[in-house]
Amino acid sequence: MVNNRGFSAVDLFCGVGGLTHGLLEAGIPVKAGIDIDEGCRYAYEANNDAPFIRKDVTSLSSGLARELYDDDADERILVGCAPCQPFSSHTQKMKNRTSDAKWTLLYSFSRLVRSVEPEIVSMENVPNLVRYGPFKDLVSTLERRGYFVNSSIVNCERYGVPQYRRRLVLLASKLGAITLPSPYHAEGEFVTVRDTIEHLDKVGNGEVSKKDPLHRSAKLSPINLKRILESKAGGSWRDWSEELRSSCHRKTSGSSYTASYGRMVWDSPAPTITTQFYNYGSGRFGHPEQNRALTVREGALLQTFPEYYEFIDPSRAQMIRYVEMAMYIGNAVPIKLGEVVGSAIRKHVGG
Repeated sequence: MVNNRGFSAVDLFCGVGGLTHGLLEAGIPVKAGIDIDEGCRYAYEANNDAPFIRKDVTSLSSGLARELYDDDADERILVGCAPCQPFSSHTQKMKNRTSDAKWTLLYSFSRLVRSVEPEIVSMENVPNLVRYGPFKDLVSTLERRGYFVNSSIVNCERYGVPQYRRRLVLLASKLGAITLPSPYHAEGEFVTVRDTIEHLDKVGNGEVSKKDPLHRSAKLSPINLKRILESKAGGSWRDWSEELRSSCHRKTSGSSYTASYGRMVWDSPAPTITTQFYNYGSGRFGHPEQNRALTVREGALLQTFPEYYEFIDPSRAQMIRYVEMAMYIGNAVPIKLGEVVGSAIRKHVGG
């Protein structure tokens, strides 16, 4: 551990700022967030004391990356969460998965590590990534350049995130061994769905809160409204009347998908919040009591974005699409996880 030295971070693939906000909460200054999607700018800059730079990380020059750090910052921290679709379990069976252009994003991260030579590196991604060449190559690159590398699969519910979410977290440092803090919560102590969203106004199917434009639910189709009326918290499609079951549920191949069209459980963490959390049919994303799917606000809170976090530019409020906001929120690093990473780094550098 190095004492009394300055440090600052740059966040690659920053999105709407989940990781950046977590780092700031932990006391890590962030100099900039970089992402190709201009739609993330407002949320990133409105909530974080850092500029949003619209750049394709694959073409980001090492010179610009180095210039973003303060001249007097002793420790440079490079963090990021490359889009994970190529490595997700949802794409494991895709024959041409390796042809996905997003495979190259992790190599771009590795390229910037080599050129910037930050003292500390952190990356968050899906657990499956450890099986593939891009991750193994990154670890080899770090080790060859004198980094102490620590990677672990994190159960986010053990760190205060109110969802069962497993993520790969890599920490690497030239200053010595670096590790995440021990989990904060044991079984039975997890933050729950009730703790997180029960206080919100009730909204109906396809309705929006008068107080909060993000607290709105997608309108269910007539058959899905009938299905959710017969769904039990923590149950499955097996709770429905026979006529409500789809053909896939009658097949052996589809009979095991019990979470689809399910309701969440109040006194348990939520399932993993994906970019489809607004869609009742794409997971256990039904409200525990109300006859609807999750709202955008509920998804954001379950991703540990605070209620004060601004996602919508008032000048573009009428142009924001539900699917767009859900994508940004579902793709984000949960702020609580970002704070855990930031705490590990701050302790490491003696801050």
